[in-house]
Amino acid sequence: METVLLRNFINGEWIESATGNLLEQRNPADLSQVTSRFQRSSREEARDAIEAAQDAFIEWSGMPAPKRAELLSKALAAIVRRREEFAKVLTHENGKTIRESLTEIDSAIKEMDWQIAEGRRLYGETIPSEREGVFAYSFRQPLGVVSIISPWNFPFNVPGRKCTPALMAGNTLVLKPASLTPRTGVCFVEAFEEAGLPPGVINLVTGDGSTVGDELVINPKIRAISFTGSTPVGMGIHKKAAETLAKTQLEMGGKNPIVVLADADLDAAADATALAAYACAGQWCTSTSRAVVEANVFESFQQKVADRVAGMRVGNGLDPNSNMGPVCGEAQFRDILRYIELGISEGAKLVAGGRQLTEGELARGCFIEPTVFSDVTPDMKIAREEIFGPVLAMIRVDDFEQAVKVANAVEFGLCSSIYTSSIDKALTFIERTEVGLTHVNMPSAHKEPQLSFGGIKHSGAGLPEAGKTGIEFFSQHKVAYIKYR
Repeated sequence: METVLLRNFINGEWIESATGNLLEQRNPADLSQVTSRFQRSSREEARDAIEAAQDAFIEWSGMPAPKRAELLSKALAAIVRRREEFAKVLTHENGKTIRESLTEIDSAIKEMDWQIAEGRRLYGETIPSEREGVFAYSFRQPLGVVSIISPWNFPFNVPGRKCTPALMAGNTLVLKPASLTPRTGVCFVEAFEEAGLPPGVINLVTGDGSTVGDELVINPKIRAISFTGSTPVGMGIHKKAAETLAKTQLEMGGKNPIVVLADADLDAAADATALAAYACAGQWCTSTSRAVVEANVFESFQQKVADRVAGMRVGNGLDPNSNMGPVCGEAQFRDILRYIELGISEGAKLVAGGRQLTEGELARGCFIEPTVFSDVTPDMKIAREEIFGPVLAMIRVDDFEQAVKVANAVEFGLCSSIYTSSIDKALTFIERTEVGLTHVNMPSAHKEPQLSFGGIKHSGAGLPEAGKTGIEFFSQHKVAYIKYR
């Protein structure tokens, strides 16, 4: 893929930054390849985008919701038409396999289709008044200008899940894509440009979080911020947004457990663990990073997982034979290797993987073997801290009670899974697991667009994304009383 120059999209035009400064994005499968150069925009240019969105708000918010749906449906059709093109861009930037990239585009299509349909309704309520001759009802109105700060691990699906309900609710927006995946963000916005949205309704600005990102949080014209990323950054956004009373929707870190009980189907549990631990090189926020396993099946289950890991082929995501691509970028690569060394120094047993891959063309990229640690104790850092890479910590427990305690003994609360044939233990786990999303006999990463998605504890704050809360977050309630006699 040739190196391309990316521009900001402000008020319906693709423009270069007045700073004249560019940043580079490199292919994590081959760091010698610069895939794009993109704008290192200034705080002032972020303000320009906010002003453009503000100017477009009256027209867009005044448009009937079904008319907005028609335009967004055209954008969706453009995404469907350019699906394979966008997937290749995603793989070049993020490193995930082409199958995983296609799955992400398809997930975005589903999310957007559901939110477009949901936005046609914009539910309100009619409730009888206590007074005669008074009609009372509630309805929803848009907030104004909102900012979308999206991550590099799902650089297409997450903007689809956030921008669509924001626009359907009648808001205008500024999108800041992650600097590791800027071209994917540009591709996303191109679909809306192709659909013919009025200038200023959707804007895109690239640059540093300390300038562009900060302006999209502290600017008093921003009425809501939807962010996906690390917990420290999300908590910082939450604090700054309090100064302007902007709403926040924060989807942050995870340390997601799969609990495997002695009565479980161990083959099914091993399949689910291998899928959710190593898909996208373990860089889903919903990836399984801990396997909490009852002692009397621990050795058997560990071997089943190790067997599946041994059959994985790590390679360039464009190679159809690759099961796992590189991790996304040098900083992420170095941090994961540091955690692997830390796990060894803490006394965990390395069962599989643990090495940088340097054979042939892999030496030019950020390739790490899928890694399994055994004999991990709950107090180890590799059992408590988010690694965000292809590293699984296996923890032995005595029984169900201890399994629940260990699964909950982290600061995060995004998702979890349990494998068991006991309906009693499954339902008890659902009640007691400290997460926003849980599963029984299913991988920890499974989600569907019609249901809300978000974590608790240090994994999330504000109304969750997707489902009915998608549009609810991007709107405000108003109540009307009409005396007609």
